Amino acid sequence: MPNKTAKNILAIIMWIVGIIISLAVGFGLISKVLAIPYIPSLVLIIVGWIAVVSTVIGMIIAIVNYFN
Repeated sequence: MPNKTAKNILAIIMWIVGIIISLAVGFGLISKVLAIPYIPSLVLIIVGWIAVVSTVIGMIIAIVNYFN
């Protein structure tokens, strides 16, 4: 069974990977690299911006909560 330090490091790595994936998908939708058939590109751009902004806000909240 891994110790507490190993669990914390793994949790941080998973958190960072999640942020990178969320930002990659968001920016992919914004730049029209990712597309979903039958959904207008304007909707995808808006969804991309929602993904990016919510990821950044969530990241800031998590960092603030960590240091409090």
